[in-house]
Amino acid sequence: MSALEPREAEAVAEAVAPRDTSDATKGSVLDGDHRALSIGIVSVVLLIAFEATAVGTAMPVAARELNGVSVYAFAFSAYFTTSLFGMVLAGQWSDRSGPLASLTAGISAFAAGLLLSGTAGGMWLFILGRAVQGLGGGLVIVALYVVVSRAYAEHLRPAIMAAFAASWVVPSVVGPLAAGTITEHLGWRWVFVGIPVLVVVPLALALPAIRRTASGPADPAAPVAAWDRRRIGLALAISAGAGLLQYAGQELRWLSLLPAAAGAALLVPAIRGLLPRGTVRAARGLPSVILLRGIAAGSFIAAESFVPLMLVTQRGLSVTLAGLSLAVGGATWALGSWIQSRPWTEPYRERLVVLGMVLVALAIAAAPSVLITAVPVWVVAVAWGFGCLGMGAVIASTSVLLMKLSAPEEAGANSAALQISDGLSNVLLLAVGGAAFAALGGGAVGHAVSSDAATGSHPAAFAAVFLPMAGVAAVGAWVATRLHVEPVRA
Repeated sequence: MSALEPREAEAVAEAVAPRDTSDATKGSVLDGDHRALSIGIVSVVLLIAFEATAVGTAMPVAARELNGVSVYAFAFSAYFTTSLFGMVLAGQWSDRSGPLASLTAGISAFAAGLLLSGTAGGMWLFILGRAVQGLGGGLVIVALYVVVSRAYAEHLRPAIMAAFAASWVVPSVVGPLAAGTITEHLGWRWVFVGIPVLVVVPLALALPAIRRTASGPADPAAPVAAWDRRRIGLALAISAGAGLLQYAGQELRWLSLLPAAAGAALLVPAIRGLLPRGTVRAARGLPSVILLRGIAAGSFIAAESFVPLMLVTQRGLSVTLAGLSLAVGGATWALGSWIQSRPWTEPYRERLVVLGMVLVALAIAAAPSVLITAVPVWVVAVAWGFGCLGMGAVIASTSVLLMKLSAPEEAGANSAALQISDGLSNVLLLAVGGAAFAALGGGAVGHAVSSDAATGSHPAAFAAVFLPMAGVAAVGAWVATRLHVEPVRA
């Protein structure tokens, strides 16, 4: 067994200690004690799902009309960059006073960012709106994890995580179709300004239930801890560093080495301070869980961000059809999450995650095959369906394992670390993919983003995004073999 750090050992000991199983089979996520809370927080995830699928579909047209295809990756990475700070802030906020305030502020910022992007007159103002939206998203996602950790018994957590995944099914099918239709007939702006209307329903359902079941500090008897200013400073550093690296990757000039160096100087100490020790070297247990989350999410999201643009510009699909090519992924993602929630899969969770990462790597590698005109475009839909099946098992499993290895008073900090790994990997891999895309002439495809025909073919620019991401996902399959934790010996 690999040596464990003291903090890791404490978490492992808590996870493997004998538990009282007298009520291990009692209750469900929809019983009288949990029904309102479950419906409310799943509604929040439903809102986020509609945003992600609809905005991703409209993004190619928005970038073209705002003359911003050359900085296309920024529209996605700006969200993840500011969400890093929101995650750390939410972790401390939730551990101090409960997740209610963080969730409320996050949903408000999320809606404000959508409105700002939807009314933007230029690409950089549009990107600023995405940044505000990302801050809200970071506050929301960590608060939701703390709610699950506090309000649900351990045997119910896989089921609520599966419900989160299932809430993506309808948006993944309806979202691209609705967004494509609105974009083609009313304009892409309506996709952004229309979503905030949905904020009212999650607020009305979730907040009263959270106030009743998961509000307040984890230990009401303990004194309220002071804000960790050092940790907040590290959060600002990690957001600023990620943004500088993204900017350097897009500019591709010698002078870009300066912001790249500054970004790296900010990132390295911030990563060491915000993630558990051993994360970078894939130490067994919690560090590998957090590292795997970043590898899986970063490689998959970086690749998926370019799928609609590739289908529109290289194969001449309409915006609606390009978005629908990813629709089946919502159902298979939910299926993968449902499979991991079954009791019979618990002894095989590590093997299930390894298999999931293999499916992700194969799906990303297969997607650019449609750059060959003889390959039918439905190959992307099939490949992405299998990739989402793997992602459903991997993402839900890392969430379940994190909660199992976290003491109640550490749920906020560890949930923040998991989401930081997720968001930071998204930013860094989008920066790498965006730089490769721009270096091989990807910015020249901007005039081809239309609903009739593809012109200005630059297949190498897209291949340079997908193939490296497939390699990163393959590394994740190895990290998935290190999730198992042996009991701590005396």
